[in-house]
Amino acid sequence: MRRSVQYSKQVVAAILLTAAFSVPRAAAGAEVDALLERLQATDVPEWETIEDQIWQEWSKSGSPAMDLLLKRGRDAMTEGDFAAAVEHFTALTDHAPDFAEGWNARATAYFSLKLYGPSIADIQRTLTLNPRHFGALNGLGLMLEELGYAADALRAYRAAAKLHPHRPELKEAIKRLDLRVEGIDL
Repeated sequence: MRRSVQYSKQVVAAILLTAAFSVPRAAAGAEVDALLERLQATDVPEWETIEDQIWQEWSKSGSPAMDLLLKRGRDAMTEGDFAAAVEHFTALTDHAPDFAEGWNARATAYFSLKLYGPSIADIQRTLTLNPRHFGALNGLGLMLEELGYAADALRAYRAAAKLHPHRPELKEAIKRLDLRVEGIDL
């Protein structure tokens, strides 16, 4: 593998430990706490509504100007202009460095450009600011799996599933990698 996409197990472990043991910042708010608690319940037919509410809360920077940058970046991504999205999200992270969703959005844009190094760095920043960001953990799992780090990808997917156990594609990824990494008991 090229040097730019190689990540040691120590780096991956540090990212996952950050997510597992960081104290959530107060910015998450009681509303997000309650929504995440409801999302983690086993029988939640309205999980998609709860997930949408969490994303809405995470997308509030507290500044109309920063919210506009987030919207412009997301609009650029919808249009397939990932380079423009990176520019908008970079302006957002420059001006609101404590806004986790800015970092997560830029990580997604970098991922779409196949720039995994910058994407993983932004995911690490996202998880430092918001350790319960199941989207960032899922994205980390996607990249690690694509890079051939099946065991680390499985750990990231499992961490995401602890926070959000309802996404079908997440369950499928865990099942797929569980067989590959841990094998079948005889």
